[in-house]
Amino acid sequence: MTSPDNHRAGFACFVGRPNVGKSTLMNALVGSKVAITSSKPQTTRRTIRGIVHRPDAQLVIVDTPGLHRPRTLLGERLDSLVLSTLTEVDVIGFCVPANEPIGKGDRFIADKLAAVKKTPVVAVVTKCDLASKEQIAEQLLAVSQVGEFAAIVPVSGQSGEQLDVLADVLIEHLPESPPLYEDGRLTDEPEQVLVGELIREAALEGVRDELPHSIAVVVDEMMPREGRDDLLDIYAHLFVERPSQKAIVIGHKGERLREVGTKARKQIEALLGTRVYLDLRISVAKDWQRDPKQLRRLGFYD
Repeated sequence: MTSPDNHRAGFACFVGRPNVGKSTLMNALVGSKVAITSSKPQTTRRTIRGIVHRPDAQLVIVDTPGLHRPRTLLGERLDSLVLSTLTEVDVIGFCVPANEPIGKGDRFIADKLAAVKKTPVVAVVTKCDLASKEQIAEQLLAVSQVGEFAAIVPVSGQSGEQLDVLADVLIEHLPESPPLYEDGRLTDEPEQVLVGELIREAALEGVRDELPHSIAVVVDEMMPREGRDDLLDIYAHLFVERPSQKAIVIGHKGERLREVGTKARKQIEALLGTRVYLDLRISVAKDWQRDPKQLRRLGFYD
């Protein structure tokens, strides 16, 4: 890989409490959907990397689950995943939405970040499209009072406002280095993981609040149809914790599950650039969020 003089490359991560727009921001910077987004908190369950390519730099963004006070074993694993990521990146983006007052959760994270001594922290005021100029100005002042930051940048992942400024600020903190990934690659996530995430996103749409935490998706098989190079067969399994949740996902006469399949299939076809046959099954894995053995089986390791 060739690179110009003074080319920078490295890793940034976005942290913040659940549902502050981290995944939307990463997708907007990358210019493609590599992380799932939902209005439900706790949507992101893995660290997903999106790659921003520029002539002068390559910024690898690590999207993390929202930091929160954990109530289950899954919650504890997600938090330890975030905290270990903070020590491995070159710069941290601390995300706080412009349209919500700073609360205990934000201060809890600011305290955690203050303990990460060697990594610069940039405060990112997100969702500026949902706030007035006065609100944004007040939030910038409020954010400046919760910690020491290398910079504070207001942005909107939705409208694209100030994204280039944020990218410039993050890239300033990267080391000089040739590119880490080949040009054109947008994520280092295996396709199977991305497909599972898109199915979970479709399943989260329009369901009750208690359900998002309880849905896990495992892609059992993904292979081209025999004798057809234009069709991919995907067999996936959704897991919930209780029979009542299974009924919610399936819906009346299986109607909801069919909608989930249709929505997910369209997203997967757009991601992979091929036609897809999607077979979805759903099972109950009782209290899987609290069971170490089941967490491992569903891909959440120690």
